[in-house]
Amino acid sequence: MDEKTRLLICLGAATAANCIPCFEHYFGKAKEVGLKFEEIQEAVDLATQVKKGAHLAIKNCINGLMGEVKEYDLPCDRQASKSCCG
Repeated sequence: MDEKTRLLICLGAATAANCIPCFEHYFGKAKEVGLKFEEIQEAVDLATQVKKGAHLAIKNCINGLMGEVKEYDLPCDRQASKSCCG
């Protein structure tokens, strides 16, 4: 795997994990290797979609376990062959 791809994955993972120190570290490395801000933003946006989908899914699960009928809309159709995050 090339260095730019590795750093984009690290930035996405840091975003999804809410880890500011990790994001700052990898952001500095990304600038050093010449990643464009648009590339970094795309990794951040994708990680945010994954995190949002996972958050809505757990809220639905908790509501179901507690017997509540309220269900939050997921950004997907819940089919196993599809992603709930974009």
